[in-house]
Amino acid sequence: MSQNKFTYHKGEAVSGRPTVLCFSHLRWKFVYQRPQHLLTRAAGHADVFVLEEPVALEVSAPELRSETQEGGVRVLTPVLPHGMHGAESVEAQRELLDAWLAERKPERLIAWYYTPMALAFSNHLMPEVTVYDCMDELSAFQGAPREMLDQEQRLFARADVVFAGGRSLYEAKSRQHGNVHLFASSIDYEHFSGAGRNLSEPQNEPEDQRGIPHPRIGFFGVLDERLDRELLREVAACEPSWHFVLIGPVVKIREDELPRASNLHYLGAKAYAELPRYLAHWDVAMLPFALNESTRFISPTKTPEYLAAGKPVVSTPIRDVVEPYGRLGLARIAGDSKSFCEAVKASLEEQDPAWKPAVEKFLRQTSWDRTFAGMWAEVMRCEATEAEDARDTEDDISEETANV
Repeated sequence: MSQNKFTYHKGEAVSGRPTVLCFSHLRWKFVYQRPQHLLTRAAGHADVFVLEEPVALEVSAPELRSETQEGGVRVLTPVLPHGMHGAESVEAQRELLDAWLAERKPERLIAWYYTPMALAFSNHLMPEVTVYDCMDELSAFQGAPREMLDQEQRLFARADVVFAGGRSLYEAKSRQHGNVHLFASSIDYEHFSGAGRNLSEPQNEPEDQRGIPHPRIGFFGVLDERLDRELLREVAACEPSWHFVLIGPVVKIREDELPRASNLHYLGAKAYAELPRYLAHWDVAMLPFALNESTRFISPTKTPEYLAAGKPVVSTPIRDVVEPYGRLGLARIAGDSKSFCEAVKASLEEQDPAWKPAVEKFLRQTSWDRTFAGMWAEVMRCEATEAEDARDTEDDISEETANV
């Protein structure tokens, strides 16, 4: 739990609202996902700042750039001179952070971490509440720093509350902290359900997808080491008349490592607002994830997004897809290329009439609004507890002084 308070000299508060300072390993403009959904909603209750990882540019000295994004979130990006690495980079980020805090002087600071590695330059801060929103097992990702696990343990020691983005993560992290809550990634239902209605008209289809024949089996997300490239190659070969559409940036693998075939179509990264227009014109949606350390704890947000669009889903046996989507019959689970092809074939045939009502009933139980509201209530409860503990301490000190 938070051991003490801020170390800088407090001045006049900028506003009575809390300040949420988020430390993120993800670029705000990279892929619209859990941090964007939650923090844009937090901006309705607090002044929200997202501190990204630094970029190296031709500058003479470190500087902190700020840009206000849609929804009122302000993104802070440390800009460091080329060649600044290691301890020098950490110290520069610490100095930029301290200068920003000294200028802003937030009275109610909430530190919201997505990456434990940010502790390297922020471990001296003593906010009212420390939040760790654990959306991935980052230590299992390709290229993860060796010290990731040690830093995560330090973050557990400081965190007042830990949120887990999926059941598998929850089960793992609840053994490491006493106040862990499961808040699985949710769904912007109206955004994606439109894909099954007006967006399915031919004139609404994106230009770069129009020439791809049907049936189409699609995927959107980051194309990285979690993609089962061999499975994708084999599935594309099993039925040349099927066309596979993959949307997303290529990260941590080379583009020439992706399987190539006349029925494999890589359309690149698209904005979150564009995704329903692509999805509306797919016949089946897929989750072709490899089963490895980097996917052991993932809880793909795209599963409910595909379902909201009314698309049948075929997935490899990712644990957080098998439970609950596979168990409830909302998605087909396939463990190898042969069964994956069979599942796609079954999905292209007429669906069980009970499937769509079951999907809608399931999805109506959750939303990003509801998920955020539950998380924010926990953060405010932590803040109230901290304030009460501080008052009790002050009362004890006053009583001891009076008895001297």
